[in-house]
Amino acid sequence: MRIESWVSRAVPLLVGLGIVLLPHPAALPPHAWHYFALFVAVVVALVLEPVPPACIGLLGVTVAAAAGLVEPAPAAAVRWALSGFSNSTVWLIFAAFMFALGYEKTGLGTRIALLLARKLGESPIGLGYAVVLADVLLAPFTPSNTARSAGTIYPVIRLVPGLFEVNSADASRRMGGYLMWTAFAATCVTSSAFVTALAPNLLALDLVRTNIGVDISWTEWARGFWPVGLALLALVPLLAHRIYRPHSSGGAAVTAWAAGELARLGRLTRREVAMGGLALAALGLWAFGRSVIDATTVALAVVVLMVLTRIVTWDDVLGHKPAWNVLVWFATLVTLADGLNRVGVVTWIAGGAAASLAGQPPMAVMLVLVALFFAVHYLFASITAHVTAVLPVILAAGAAVPGVPPRTFALLLCYSLGIMGVITPYATGPAPVYFASGFLPRKAFWALGLLFGAIFLVALVAIGLPWLAVSSG
Repeated sequence: MRIESWVSRAVPLLVGLGIVLLPHPAALPPHAWHYFALFVAVVVALVLEPVPPACIGLLGVTVAAAAGLVEPAPAAAVRWALSGFSNSTVWLIFAAFMFALGYEKTGLGTRIALLLARKLGESPIGLGYAVVLADVLLAPFTPSNTARSAGTIYPVIRLVPGLFEVNSADASRRMGGYLMWTAFAATCVTSSAFVTALAPNLLALDLVRTNIGVDISWTEWARGFWPVGLALLALVPLLAHRIYRPHSSGGAAVTAWAAGELARLGRLTRREVAMGGLALAALGLWAFGRSVIDATTVALAVVVLMVLTRIVTWDDVLGHKPAWNVLVWFATLVTLADGLNRVGVVTWIAGGAAASLAGQPPMAVMLVLVALFFAVHYLFASITAHVTAVLPVILAAGAAVPGVPPRTFALLLCYSLGIMGVITPYATGPAPVYFASGFLPRKAFWALGLLFGAIFLVALVAIGLPWLAVSSG
């Protein structure tokens, strides 16, 4: 076994053991401290990947359940360990992979990708901005970024990089990394741009209203974020292009080749029309039917109809290893993150940090609390869980400091919800889908998450805070 493999296996164990051996804080019982050590070891293992991520997540929940770290009773422990598999977002992610399979099997995805290449292939950065524009147009009407990005945009753009093998495999890889990261980072920005672009935004507004008495309207939210949003949406394709440099594969040769391929495909087939109809129906229900039917129910219904209409076969569904792999991985991470909240670790971290800020200048307190709220998302695999567990604590801490403007403080916290999804491969629903695309290597995803997370947070504070001060003045 190579030295690198030994290191990747040993480091998570040593980190976890080191935390266990430290004296546990007085505010936490021993089992909570041990669970925190296990969670940190799992995150380190996810970065180093000594074994596949899904196996790491399964190992984590198994150890926690066997040791009774979250639920002491065996029956309750196993129910907790399996609770992530009942999470609706987990199944929506799985359905997104099935949508992509349908686009691929029918050829509709290839046709749309060829159309994009023919129209915009001379400029890869044009493709990037087309992806951003598509997300912006869908965002106000789609309160699930998993449905919007992973279920609608990803199935199409994943086929675009293969078209650029006309020049070289390296060009295809770079184009894939560029498009996948642009799409993922853009959907994180649009998730913050509109109240209705992300379901936890609505929950956050309710908590703000009940905890500190600030009522924020849809238009006030959009108006307050637009300078930050425009700057970031303009920056994302440019910065991703700078990192991946896919420009060597563009040009007239690509657009001409794409036009020839489209001519060879001929007219739309029945199966392409059926797939397109199901996708449009799903998009319509995601946008306008959320009071009648849940987004995940819509997605699962479409998957069933895809099988019944023979767009895909049941064997195709069973044989889609990436989909099942991500399902296990994300389900176990949702469970592990829930465990942190159950044992009180999240409240302890947030409360301790907030208490240490007593007596500091109001502006410094507000900025530190916003940054803390953002950074603590490394411990969560669900923005909804993050809002529920941490937002009331941070709101109370800020409201207790005289001079902190409650409306500005609340808006900054709420705006951070979408953009914080960029930081890890599990931070928000679309993340596992793009992580598993094959175009974004593990180390690159973590590094880009850290880089873009820092950029997004700095932009929120540097642009958003002055704008909110002026617009509310």
